[in-house]
Amino acid sequence: MYAFNYHRPSNLQEALSLLRAAEDGKFMGGGQTLIPTLKQRLAMPSDVIDLGGVGELVGICPDGDDTVVVGGMTRHAAVAESELVKAKIPALAELAEAIGDPQVRNRGTLGGSIANNDPASDYPGAVLGLAATVSTDRRKIAADDFFTGMFETALEEDEVVTHVSFPVPAQAKYMKFPNPASRYSMAGAFVARTEGGVRVAITGAGPCVFRWTAAEEALARDFGPAAIEPLAMPADDLNGDIHASPAYRANLVKVMTRRAVEALV
Repeated sequence: MYAFNYHRPSNLQEALSLLRAAEDGKFMGGGQTLIPTLKQRLAMPSDVIDLGGVGELVGICPDGDDTVVVGGMTRHAAVAESELVKAKIPALAELAEAIGDPQVRNRGTLGGSIANNDPASDYPGAVLGLAATVSTDRRKIAADDFFTGMFETALEEDEVVTHVSFPVPAQAKYMKFPNPASRYSMAGAFVARTEGGVRVAITGAGPCVFRWTAAEEALARDFGPAAIEPLAMPADDLNGDIHASPAYRANLVKVMTRRAVEALV
């Protein structure tokens, strides 16, 4: 690990000021990705600004009857255990409960997860599948515009995710095929029946979370597992590694989508 200046601000404005004053500063949420990266000397920031002390970024609350708002520094475990989330969007609570292991769930944060945008992470599926809105210290970003590529988002370098607003769907379910060691998604499908129609967000299979529009169109016509059967996910642009080939992941996408739909009918 290279030497760096460590800061733990107590409010958001202080955190932003510290980052802007640093030569090459980095925000840290739960540290589940940044700390291993630092240990392996794959990053050399001049300053690390730990957002763990910024209480205004933590919490879960309703916004009327049709939206659940989750703070950017809210831990996965808090989302999984929230009675509000369980009542309004049970699929989101179930997704959070299946992230990693207890240690990861009690350290990792919603904002850190989506800002990092690991291809195999779970939260991007919920954000995209539910057509959520990501709020930062300066603007609101629609889910369809937020995730732009592998480990890339629409965030500026000095921008912080303050909270995410999740619309309450009529129905939703997330099913994933987890890597047996890391519990990361090798392929996952978040299926939601929303006010704007059916949405199917795929995690783990490609370089970035994406919507499977063919499945959305099929399910809009006939919402049931039979609608998925004639579909085929193209493998051309999917990930391949020691765990699964692109073709294998393409099949997993179809299987996970069908299982999610089966759970809703």
